[in-house]
Amino acid sequence: MHLSESDILRWLRETNESRIQTLYDTADRVRLENVGDAVHLRGLIEISNICCRQCTYCGIRAGNYRLRRYRLTRDDILACVQRAVTLGYGTVVMQGGEDYGISARWIAEIIRTIKRQTPLAVTLSLGERSDDELLQWAEAGADRYLLRFESSDAVLFARIHPPATGRETVDRIEQLKRLRSFGYEIGGGVMVGIPRQTLSSLAHDIAIFRELDLDMIGIGPYIPHPETPLGAKKHPGDPVEDQVPNTEQMTYRVVALARLVCPQANIPTTTALATINLAHGRELGLQRGANVIMPNLTPPEYRRLYEIYPEKACVHETDEQYYAHIAARVRSVGRFVGTGPGDRRR
Repeated sequence: MHLSESDILRWLRETNESRIQTLYDTADRVRLENVGDAVHLRGLIEISNICCRQCTYCGIRAGNYRLRRYRLTRDDILACVQRAVTLGYGTVVMQGGEDYGISARWIAEIIRTIKRQTPLAVTLSLGERSDDELLQWAEAGADRYLLRFESSDAVLFARIHPPATGRETVDRIEQLKRLRSFGYEIGGGVMVGIPRQTLSSLAHDIAIFRELDLDMIGIGPYIPHPETPLGAKKHPGDPVEDQVPNTEQMTYRVVALARLVCPQANIPTTTALATINLAHGRELGLQRGANVIMPNLTPPEYRRLYEIYPEKACVHETDEQYYAHIAARVRSVGRFVGTGPGDRRR
């Protein structure tokens, strides 16, 4: 199914429940035809909640002085990696704020150790870094880089992502293109329902998924954090026509449309979906186009401090409990846990 940008917009505006279910069914069929029934588990390691940025929606922004900060040690990270191997995960994802106290050389050494000692794929999600650093990590063996562009609307992006002090503004869409040229599988994505995000701009975002031919697509609902400029206001700025609702249902719709425009991509059913629907959020994501889950391997004493949004799901479970919980949910929708790194099929 080829969807034009105007087709995507019509689907975003659709109100007929029967037609919306048809969209979900089509996305699930396309998922089956292109990536199969395996659900790949990516072990998430939140290596630092220190961030130099002042993003107006994010709980780990530099201006949140109520948050206790941490940075994992090399041994902490490698212990998480070994748990990923023990549990049978095929990938680890090292994620963090834009923490320039972490050197590129230090990250590269950890990547080389992981690749030398384990069969795991390595995904990085460390924000906007220089081309030299990104190349260094690729040469060390990193397989994938996730950099969500959040919105292709330049005005909205500047509003929610003020430039870092003393650093050049990065065009994230162009950065993703360069990341591919460095040899990475590339991942982008958006939040659904950011204040002043319109359905028209979201339709354009989804069209960009296809333009970039993304290998990974992260999609989650905007969840306000009270210690941020956006979250502290009940009505942040003047309302806009065509505002995207930050609802569970709209998020599923974007997941389904992402599957249709990028049939082979790896698309997670996110922790944010589980946070707003703890009972069934992950399962419904899997039934509407998703094929990846990212269980959290961060040590429990730090997991709750990586608070991009409040009340994150599953912060108190042990790694073994988390795995058992996820595996049961995967089986409940007739799917199975995949093995190996789960690279994009081409």
